[in-house]
Amino acid sequence: MSGFVDEAQLNVKGGDGGAGAVAVRREAHVPLGGPDGGDGGKGGDIWLVADRNVSSLLAFRDHPHRKATSGAHGQGKRKHGHSGTDLIVAVPEGTTVHHQDGDLLADLVRAGDRWLAAAGGRGGRGNARFLSNRRRAPSFAEQGEPGEQRWLSLELKLLADVALVGFPNVGKSTLISRISAAKPKIADYPFTTLEPNLGVVRMDEGDEMVVADIPGLIEGASEGRGLGHQFLRHIERARALVILIDLASGTELEPADQERILLAELEGYRPELVQRPRVLVGSRSDIAVPGRFAAWGEPTFSAVTGDGVPQLVGAMAEAVRKARAIEPEPEPFVVHRPRPEGLSIHRIDTGAYVVEGRAVERVVALSDITNLEALAYVQERLKSLGVDKALAKAGAQEGDTVHIGGFTFDFYAD
Repeated sequence: MSGFVDEAQLNVKGGDGGAGAVAVRREAHVPLGGPDGGDGGKGGDIWLVADRNVSSLLAFRDHPHRKATSGAHGQGKRKHGHSGTDLIVAVPEGTTVHHQDGDLLADLVRAGDRWLAAAGGRGGRGNARFLSNRRRAPSFAEQGEPGEQRWLSLELKLLADVALVGFPNVGKSTLISRISAAKPKIADYPFTTLEPNLGVVRMDEGDEMVVADIPGLIEGASEGRGLGHQFLRHIERARALVILIDLASGTELEPADQERILLAELEGYRPELVQRPRVLVGSRSDIAVPGRFAAWGEPTFSAVTGDGVPQLVGAMAEAVRKARAIEPEPEPFVVHRPRPEGLSIHRIDTGAYVVEGRAVERVVALSDITNLEALAYVQERLKSLGVDKALAKAGAQEGDTVHIGGFTFDFYAD
């Protein structure tokens, strides 16, 4: 079974907040000691962090669920519950995170890049926090807020200095095995490589470059033919490209036609790919058709015999140096869409009104509305947030059904 996975689904669940405590101070010689229930602890957050020691998304294929620990409940004597522990989820460098609807949420390019995938729920406040001049002995506390939960789509785009691009069985895997310590599968049939391979190649002055052996492309790859999109994805981040043209006997396409098709597929997938520094080279020169070899006129090499390989590595290194010199400053790695503040109201098919807004939903979710005192507090808070006026402005009438979060109410102007 393959050990390389470049697409995965991930379900994240932040820890739930702990509930606040309802307690009354009871000590000898202290009559009517007052409320002293402590707050619940906050639930743990889940963070995705790019880690260079992780090479694929294999860990999520069979085990897609990640859950942070919940906060502890508050106790009497104003003892606050412990917060849940944050969960760090390591992903490979170059991982992009998408919402299920396809929206890009984060792009974790370099080691250390981190993104909040699921926020832990806020801990509920104990009854001591509701003490006021009007409310001398509050008999209610807040529930813990549930942690955020959602499904995410993870996609890995390899980070490499050079991507080897060519038709199947053109010698890419043999080349990377010769110039680096990578040991890809090599065989004499098309589509030997079904997953990318990375190799580190030493340049002059002790510098290094990362070379990616991309599975062979075929005509129509930019339209998804032959898993084209899955393979082309790993070329996106490469600084430079090496276009390998097959000179071997038995190859049907002429070198010029191979070059034209490969560049057209790159441009069809992402037009900017053909603008990147590239090296054009003829492969498998040791078994080339004599006439085709003579008419080629471009550098050639044989990964089997080693002829022309040092010159090719030098050309690759030069292309990488040029690309690094003109590389722009990296953009912020996170594309975030914060939840809108305030509140919004819309009417659904049943005629009921739905009130949305983080502050409004939180008031209802955290409160125990089976407690009449807590319900009175909820009504006060909703009124102060402008829910009553907003519903009246939206056309709500006496007795209309109103949904806020997971709760349903009847609307009355007073």
